[in-house]
Amino acid sequence: MATFSFPRRPSSASYEVVIIGGATSGSAIAWFLVSNPDFEGKVLVVEKDPSLAYSATQASNNCMRQQFATEINVRITQYAAEFVKDFRKNLKCEDDDYIPEIPSGTLAIYQKLQANCGAEAKMLSADEITSKYPFFALDDIKAGSLNTVDEGAFDALGMVHSLRKRAGELGVDYINNEVVGMTRVGNKVTSVTLKTGESISVGNVVNAAGTRAAELSRLAGIDLPIEARRRYTYIFPVDEPLSQDLPLTIDPTGVHMRSYGKKDYLVGCPPIGPDVAVNPDDFSYPEDVWNLKMFPVLKKRVPQFSTAKVTHSWMGHYEFNTFDHNAIIGPHTEAPACGRGVAELITYGEFRTLDLSALSYARIARNEPLMERAVI
Repeated sequence: MATFSFPRRPSSASYEVVIIGGATSGSAIAWFLVSNPDFEGKVLVVEKDPSLAYSATQASNNCMRQQFATEINVRITQYAAEFVKDFRKNLKCEDDDYIPEIPSGTLAIYQKLQANCGAEAKMLSADEITSKYPFFALDDIKAGSLNTVDEGAFDALGMVHSLRKRAGELGVDYINNEVVGMTRVGNKVTSVTLKTGESISVGNVVNAAGTRAAELSRLAGIDLPIEARRRYTYIFPVDEPLSQDLPLTIDPTGVHMRSYGKKDYLVGCPPIGPDVAVNPDDFSYPEDVWNLKMFPVLKKRVPQFSTAKVTHSWMGHYEFNTFDHNAIIGPHTEAPACGRGVAELITYGEFRTLDLSALSYARIARNEPLMERAVI
């Protein structure tokens, strides 16, 4: 996998667009901007950790699913799946570039909404599920939703590397720095100040800082209801592997599991107790989530997992919108669709492909949440 070493200082004192955060969302926005022939101007991406070692992208379970409780999120992930499937064509990739894939299906809920949006989710009884996946123990489950089309897991970090590479080749400047100040005139940010002291004149500022989005927005006098929340991931083999791939499976307890390579399995979940805000720099394990939450669910739901032994684990942060669990996209962002949408707003002043206005900051100002309940 490619590694990136960015210069510390920008090459210009003025940019049409400054994107703060260079992981999945930020790099997707940058690429969509400079790949659009209608966009004019220079783009700067400011990333404090070019390795992304502590980013949500690095710690993500990289699950692509269409099974959400709101139509806009189903539409967003449908486009994301198409983007990933056509990744080589979209980015004009070279043979040595990373090409992501979406190999497996998902078990979840909200099937009727998803089907109305064209998703391939189907409601199955417990007996129908076990006929397809006989390793499940579903005595306490009546039904579930299964989708085996355009859902699964892929290497999001690899996708980011390719987006960065192509964006850079098309003229985007990436720097290893931090934004520590903003100058605001009326409702517009006119400049940003870097940690190294430079003041950069800007036409548009994009906040793609993930779990640090609220901290960053306060520099412009804007409150965002975004918090960092712990999410745990463990990898394990078992004595007797399953006879077929384990699709991404979301248990009613919030524990989710899937195949991880050829012989191992991945399990993830939120904290045992209250899902509270944490410092984005806190990567500690304050609770025995494996023994107290994950393992009991694993061996109950898939008895063959009773011999599971952890080989490695990590704890990452989920950028949690306390208002309605949804993205915030628009002035005052499932990255490909959001990146395309933000690029359209900057270039044209409106959404032109998928209307993402339902996710704008205006809903927060109006106190009108668009609640997304299918969050793991």
